[in-house]
Formats: sequence, C-alpha cells, structure tokens
Amino acid sequence: MTRISEWRRLPISLNELCLATTLRCGQSFRWRQCDDQTWACTLRGRIVQLSQPDKSHIQYRSIWPASATATAAPATFEAPLTPPSSVPPTAVSDEECCTKTAIEDGGDGDDTRSLIQHYLNLELNLETLYAQWSASDVNFRKKAPQFTGVRILRQDAWEALVGFICSSNNNIIRISQMVDKLCTHYGTYIGTLEGQPYHDFPEPSALTGKNVENHLRELGFGYRAKYIYQTAKIIAEDREVGWLDTLRNPESPAYGTTEPSPAGEMKPEGRDGYRQAHENLLELQGVGPKVADCVCLMGLGWGEAVPVDTHVWQIAQRDYKLGKGRNSTMTKGTYDAVANHFRKIWGKEAGWAHSVLFTADLRTFAERLTTRVEVKVEKGEGDGKGKGDDEQEQKVVRKKTAQRVSLKRDPEQDEFKTVMHIEEETTTTTTLSERVKRRRRK
Repeated sequence: MTRISEWRRLPISLNELCLATTLRCGQSFRWRQCDDQTWACTLRGRIVQLSQPDKSHIQYRSIWPASATATAAPATFEAPLTPPSSVPPTAVSDEECCTKTAIEDGGDGDDTRSLIQHYLNLELNLETLYAQWSASDVNFRKKAPQFTGVRILRQDAWEALVGFICSSNNNIIRISQMVDKLCTHYGTYIGTLEGQPYHDFPEPSALTGKNVENHLRELGFGYRAKYIYQTAKIIAEDREVGWLDTLRNPESPAYGTTEPSPAGEMKPEGRDGYRQAHENLLELQGVGPKVADCVCLMGLGWGEAVPVDTHVWQIAQRDYKLGKGRNSTMTKGTYDAVANHFRKIWGKEAGWAHSVLFTADLRTFAERLTTRVEVKVEKGEGDGKGKGDDEQEQKVVRKKTAQRVSLKRDPEQDEFKTVMHIEEETTTTTTLSERVKRRRRK
C-alpha cells in the first residue's frame, strides 16, 4: 500500500534558503514545480514534495511507492493533491514535529526529514557567509541582497556528473528534458503526482547496455550520448563500487555513511583532496575542467570549487578586471587564475559565493532594460485665420521606448526573453512668440 506522509514543518528562514531560486538556478535538473506551486522530485526511492509558504519555514512530505524498497516497479498510484496550506502552520509545533520525526525515523523507516536536511545542505549558516563575503568583496555586497538564500545542494555525485555532462553547450530547459528522459527510460518508476510519472535517477549499470548510446541519440542527446554511455561503463565496470563517493569532501560525506571529518589545509588552489578529485574526474569521458568543478562543488561537497564558463569569465573581466591584455582569452592558465582569485576573496566556500553572483547576473541579463528617447519637432499647420509665421505652432514630441534585451548566456541561460516595448509619448505645443519670450527670461 502506498504511504503518503502528512505535511510537516522544517524551520528555516528565507535568508537561509530560497527554494524558488536554489532549485532553479542550474544545480539540479529534476525538480518540477506543481500546479499548487510546490516542488517535487524523487530522492532515494520516494517522491519528496517541498513548499515555502512563508519566510520562517518550509514544508515537506514524502510519497512512497507500494514497495518501499522500490526493488520492483510498483503499481501506479496518484497522490492526493493536498496543498500545504491545508495544514495550518500552528497545527503542529516545531517541538512536536521533531518528536514525531524522531518516531517516524525509528519506527517506519521514513527518514525524509534527515534526507532533506542533508540534501539542502542546511548545516552552514548562510547569513554569516553572506556577511563575510560582503565584507571582503564590494561587488558581492552590492548584488547579494536581492539574491539571499542561494544554497549549494548536496546531490548524489553520479546524478551531478551525468547532469553536467548534459550541460555542455546546452541550456537549463534542454538539460532538464534530457535528464527527465534518462529517468523515464532507465530509472525505477516511483509513482505519479498530478498526472506526471516520477522515476528515480538511473544507476550507472542501467546505462551500460549495448544499445544505450544509439537510444540516447534517438532521444536527442547528440554527441553527449557517447559520453554518458562511456562514462557509465567506466564507473560500473572499471571502478570499485562507490568510487565517486571516495572523491567526496570528508567534511561533507554521502548521506547515511560516515561522520564528517577534517579535509585538510586550504591552499590558494584549493585543498589537496579537491585537486585530486578534480584530476580523477577529468579521466572520464565528456568531463572538462568546468564540468569537473561543477561535480566537485554540487556533487562531492568541495566548496572551494569554482566552475568557470564563458559567462563567469565575462563576470571576472567586467567586475573584477581580470584577463586584461595578453590574458584576454580563456585558457587553462586564465581558468585557474580566475578560480584562484575568487578563492582568495571568498575562502573555502568560494563556489557558494560564485553561485550567488552567477544567479544574480542571470537575473540582470534577463531583466536589463535599454531606454531610448526620441525628440521630434513637428511644425503646426495653422488654423487659416491669418496667423503669421511667428504665430505658427510647433509640437515637440518626446518618445521614450524601453526594450527588454534578449541576451542568451552560454550555456546556462534558460531561454530568450520576449522583447518588451514600452512607449511613452509627451507632446508640448508652443508658438514661436512663446518660445522667444522663454529665451529672453533665461
């Protein structure tokens, strides 16, 4: 029988976590926004649904398949569309919620609260980090207040790896579509919510069949099909089980494994463990420096990883005056120089700060307006009653046009924005005599 938990509260301020930004800024590609404005995704054999009804907390529930272990495809079910708002915030106190969760974790095996806290990476105090970054960086201090609550998710390393292989020369919408196809065709079916089927992310072994590459090409993956297939074979057949997790930051272990432990001394180029993880990832198919850094940051917990794509390179040049003169193009040297510069400013969580500016700049590109003012003088036709030239009327028309600029970043910009025109016309009618009098008064 399908298990659907009640909606529960998890106290967290909006400054510490903004779901609408964090889940959409190009970290994870599987979260769907439901009709009731909640967010849903499969995590470890269940559908997890989240909402953020106010600035003080989020709400969550779990929807389990008939077979809680998800070892076989369960029967189709449809979760009831119970919106979070149907549970009054005061119905369950935080203390009662924690008590119930403790019972739930130990009683029926529903560890969703612990899983969410781990996945959303809630241990770090984000407001403290924002204050530190603002104190050391004027540019961050200027842009960050409009983009609070951007956290780095603690995703499954394999999912992050495949997702960012798909990100090559791509945009968020298409990446999400590709990942959804992967899950639909190769992942375990979990259940249906609002008419949409949900599948878990496929294991590496599920992508090693001899027809996988051709099938992925048929599904629209293009050249990425080869990289996904070959990387899956390497991890499933040439690496020990759990190899990716051995590359993790020991301060941020995989869910349900070991306790956190020190990760070593921070250096300008990052800690030794981060550098080793980065080098190991480069051995995989379809993984370059930027993809490796994305996986290190969002899948392996190395906070100092700073992915540098062409857009981040533009930010570095524009706002931090890097890459001038002979170093104006992106090379391995300039890539490392940009990342090292940001690590110097922001410290061992530089990748978190980078993601805030990354998100802020995307918003700036999407919303930026250009304004043009046209001034046109039109000579009046007179009224035919004997007015001389000095009495002819002139009409001054000032026309202001605001146009939304359609800029597409490479490759993470979602889509081209619709061009917006706002026209404002002001008309002033004067005679020549009036204009002469005004000039004399001046």
